[in-house]
Amino acid sequence: MKSSRTFALLLLFAAVYWSFDSLMPSYKPDKETTSSEFSVDRALEHVRELSKEPHAVGFPGHGDVKKYIISELKEMGLETLVQEGYTAGDWGNLSKVSNILARIEGSEKGKALLLLSHYDSSPHSSFGASDAGSGVATILEGVRAFLSENRVPKNDIIILISDAEELGLNGADLFVNNHPWVKDVGLVLNFEARGSGGPSYMLIETNRGNGNLIKEFKNANPQYPVANSLVYSIYKMLPNDTDLTVFREDADIEGFNFAFIDDHFDYHTALDNYERLDRKTLAHQGSYLMPLLSYFSDADLDNLKSLNDEVYYNLPFYKLVSYPFEWIWPMFFFGALSFVLLLFWGFKKKQLELSHILKGFLPMLITLVVNGLAGYFCWSIITWWYPDFKDMLHGFTYNGYTYIAVFVSFALFVCFYTYNQFRRISTPNLLIAPSFLWLVICGLVAHYLKGASFFIIPLYGLLAGLLVTINQKEPNPFLMVFLALPAVLIYSPFIKMFPVGLGLKMMVAATVLTTLLFVLILPFFGQLKSKGRLAYLFLFLFFALGITSHVQSDFNEERPKPSSLLYVYDADKESSLWATYDHVLMDWNGQFLGDDKRETSAETISSKYRTRLNYVADAPKKNIPAPYIDTVLDTIIGDKRHIEVCITPKRNVNRLEVFTNPVAISAAKVNRIPLSTYYLEHRRNKLLTHYISNNDFTELQLEFPKDSVLELTLYEASNDLLTHPDFSIPERPKNSIPMPFVLNDAIMTIKTVRFE
Repeated sequence: MKSSRTFALLLLFAAVYWSFDSLMPSYKPDKETTSSEFSVDRALEHVRELSKEPHAVGFPGHGDVKKYIISELKEMGLETLVQEGYTAGDWGNLSKVSNILARIEGSEKGKALLLLSHYDSSPHSSFGASDAGSGVATILEGVRAFLSENRVPKNDIIILISDAEELGLNGADLFVNNHPWVKDVGLVLNFEARGSGGPSYMLIETNRGNGNLIKEFKNANPQYPVANSLVYSIYKMLPNDTDLTVFREDADIEGFNFAFIDDHFDYHTALDNYERLDRKTLAHQGSYLMPLLSYFSDADLDNLKSLNDEVYYNLPFYKLVSYPFEWIWPMFFFGALSFVLLLFWGFKKKQLELSHILKGFLPMLITLVVNGLAGYFCWSIITWWYPDFKDMLHGFTYNGYTYIAVFVSFALFVCFYTYNQFRRISTPNLLIAPSFLWLVICGLVAHYLKGASFFIIPLYGLLAGLLVTINQKEPNPFLMVFLALPAVLIYSPFIKMFPVGLGLKMMVAATVLTTLLFVLILPFFGQLKSKGRLAYLFLFLFFALGITSHVQSDFNEERPKPSSLLYVYDADKESSLWATYDHVLMDWNGQFLGDDKRETSAETISSKYRTRLNYVADAPKKNIPAPYIDTVLDTIIGDKRHIEVCITPKRNVNRLEVFTNPVAISAAKVNRIPLSTYYLEHRRNKLLTHYISNNDFTELQLEFPKDSVLELTLYEASNDLLTHPDFSIPERPKNSIPMPFVLNDAIMTIKTVRFE
């Protein structure tokens, strides 16, 4: 029996490994493929060409990437169109957009299938290999393979390689609200990235129920679906929109997102390059596109809307499992009834004692509290010990995976050690507490977070284990592992996913989930005589991995530190400053701020995480011209004052941001594009951001109460600090990269104009 338990334990560990390994296809370089198959190697050639240099809107590489995509589509025999125009999206971010469009004509007149990804990279240093060069490459290679079959689809297939996604979903906004083809679209497949590796998650965008979308997705039969209704429920709560969101919100068009999030530390950085893109991840994107393209190019896309929702989750072999929301409460009540009946049965069989049941709550509560606190304070502890990590604004460090292993090992040590102290309590009595807790969790999610209602499935395994342990003193360990498989296969990937996707500050999700998974496997763990030895094994792993994480905590050429440097000239005060967002300076930027640096909390310009400057120091004055401001119109009509201002750069710039004093602006246009009333009502002090192409001017038309005094503060920036001839900034060392999400390597001028 001892050897059986040991072998069963090894099978359990193998199941944990399988829960991760089964999520993605394999990749072999130089694999021979037919012309009609998706080739990862051919897609990689596209990625290489698309990511030779940063190519944000307004940057030199942007035009080169656009030309490459157009040439590749034309080489396939497709007529290519470019949709150009200004748009400010929903966020007040103006840019000139150049969307790339092509269309494959279908044999029938139904709705069209639209393939979507964006080709601009994030300003200013990202090479955009993953985000979203991988998506563009997936579509180019997938369309090539599809066309090689020489079959005519029933539905039109529209290819939209959008622009300016990184600036506010502007390309999608221009297409959805201005292009005649949008009325033909029935379904969108959007390919995205928020890292450079890992499994690609399928996320549904719908305004109604997901029932028909899930049904059709399963009919398309992709081989490696990674999806669950909990992730989309969380996704909808977060401010992480994609181009597909514009289709859903503005045109009521539904679709599927496919996005990967591992190696989050590469996101929007200079490390988002060809070399670091996970080849298996690109294969995973292709494994979605090809069956979906084949299926939806012939499917009826006019009837995808549904009022019914489904709970869904992926499992090996079964792929995507789903069932209607109507089953949620019956399944819960079945679990609750089973729990009550098992209580009666256990007392009748004299396997349960009330005092032992109550004592069985103690180890569960102890492990949850200890592991919850450890996870909650994880990021605070890490950044206290390694303050440089505060400069990784993603909140996920290069050794982040090791930290996950460290804290999971600690959580397992706490679980095994604590339950070993309560080993005199029989397993049936220990199982009542986790069964009750998981019933409460399932009841709460059934009411508040229906997408997570598949949590009831692993609970059934726990209740079945309780039934077996009530009836058998030494149950078969392989049976106990089998009953734990749903919990292992469903929850194990979550333990990694939450801190990877949301940052190490969410390590509490990993430690608590580890604890909750442990108690689901308690029917097997409860019969192990080696819980004490396993506790010390995981304690050893905790220390060993902790040492490993410390060794990996330094910054070097492979793990470069994000750093920032700005030159700020205030034309109103005629003062110049060096500025940085860094918490811990390097020698590179420290030479400019040095001993004279002083703390500041200024937010010079908007950023993803509302990051504020940390230090400034006086800088020598340089001849940096502020923009020319021309008041074209200033008049009063009724109780409103109307002004028109034209702002023209006097130097090569990339970005203009306009802030106002607290004045109620009732209407505004920028380069003749109106800003939405909703945005104006919720904008705080920022009026707009113009991401400038070709050094274009910015024209403002504003309407506000005639008795108000309006102040416009202009922040004009160029990302040329390291190359500007008036400065002698040394090249950034190889152990550092530009800090993402903030204005960086930039020369910025500040100028205020007042309208009395």
